[in-house]
Amino acid sequence: MQNSLVNKYNIAGPRYTSYPTVPYWNQETFSLKEWKSSIVKSFKESNQKEGISIYIHLPFCESLCTFCGCNKRITKQHSVESIYINAVLKEWSLYLDLLDEKPIIKELHLGGGTPTFFSPENLKRLINGIFRRAKRAENYEFSFEGHPNNTTREHLQALYDVGFTRVSFGVQDYNEKVQRAIHRIQPFENVKRVTEMAREIGFTSVGHDIIFGLPFQTLEDIEQTIEKTRELLPDRLAFYSYAHVPWIKGNGQRGFNDSDLPTAELKRKQYELGKQLLAEVGYTEIGMDHFALSTDTLYQSMVEGDLHRNFMGYTASKTQLMIGLGVSAISDSWYGFSQNEKGLEAYYHLLKENILPVYRGHILTNEDLVIRKHILNLMCRFKTTYTSDLYFEELPQVIDRLNEMENDGLISINSNNIEVTKKGQPFVRNVCMAFDLLLQRRQPNTQLFSMTV
Repeated sequence: MQNSLVNKYNIAGPRYTSYPTVPYWNQETFSLKEWKSSIVKSFKESNQKEGISIYIHLPFCESLCTFCGCNKRITKQHSVESIYINAVLKEWSLYLDLLDEKPIIKELHLGGGTPTFFSPENLKRLINGIFRRAKRAENYEFSFEGHPNNTTREHLQALYDVGFTRVSFGVQDYNEKVQRAIHRIQPFENVKRVTEMAREIGFTSVGHDIIFGLPFQTLEDIEQTIEKTRELLPDRLAFYSYAHVPWIKGNGQRGFNDSDLPTAELKRKQYELGKQLLAEVGYTEIGMDHFALSTDTLYQSMVEGDLHRNFMGYTASKTQLMIGLGVSAISDSWYGFSQNEKGLEAYYHLLKENILPVYRGHILTNEDLVIRKHILNLMCRFKTTYTSDLYFEELPQVIDRLNEMENDGLISINSNNIEVTKKGQPFVRNVCMAFDLLLQRRQPNTQLFSMTV
């Protein structure tokens, strides 16, 4: 990768888990009534055809990891578990009351925070509560995020017993100096233990999350981490760039100085090295930042053209409707987005009043829907076409913005499509930004997003 390209295209930009991106949601046209209507519409169109997805945010952690940009509440008081589960099940019941038939759940994911902060018994109670008025799709996939330091055999067995077959473990990096900087001391032995336990119990997909661009991280650290990862050969990997956004997350990302972070040039070298080492043992890059073995469903979905991207990242199959439950969780009805209250107290208060705990959202316009399809195509397939149903008025200006990227060999522009080249795949976020009409019309005065490299 030429350093000049990295320097040229390393600008702040969205990761495009949605379009419009959250900073460009239109609060003035959003209402709880409109949001509920979009849920009902989407559910009627998709439940019997493909089922729905559920994301449940479990925010509690016993200690703060300073690399983390997620919504979390730090506590060692496990008495919070039952109260929170009761609230999530109450929220779910409010959604169920809108629907005229039992939802068929195709995907369910537990994220955090630290889902394994919760006891195995409480996690089982949560899932059983979800299915009291719902049923599983035939080809369902349930997954959760596990912390290697506190995930026990009992956690894995309890979740396997209620249908979970996929787990991802946060590894980040195995160098102790890096781990101290991000406040995540986690020996390789712990990751090995939980990876092997999950496979023994019957989990068919075990994933590891690895981050490059962390404070004090060197090329040697990346090589060491990938070598240890290759010993365990997880079925899929998220290998992604650390998003340094302390202006959003406050002191949670100030456990080190900006000068301790690798340069953009070094970050790109870390990525290229990791990608090379992973390819040597059979990993294929999936979309942006993800890798999988050919036996994993994520790889198979890419081959079959079913790869999808939403607020959970890349998923092996698409559902039109994704309901997010829990504090700060984001929902996607395809026609609209909503995000729950970020504070526990406000979240609990609205549920006590029998009100969905939504505090902001966006109802998509026809233009939004067209641009959303283009960005999904680019993020999932590195290609998009502009046929009659995907044509939009400002397409000529978008192509003008992309001409320089074509000159740099990052994309090819044809009579009816745009395709990202192999050389251009690391810059796919930059390509999507040319399509992002809201971003182009209203460039931010302050930095809203992490850097693209």
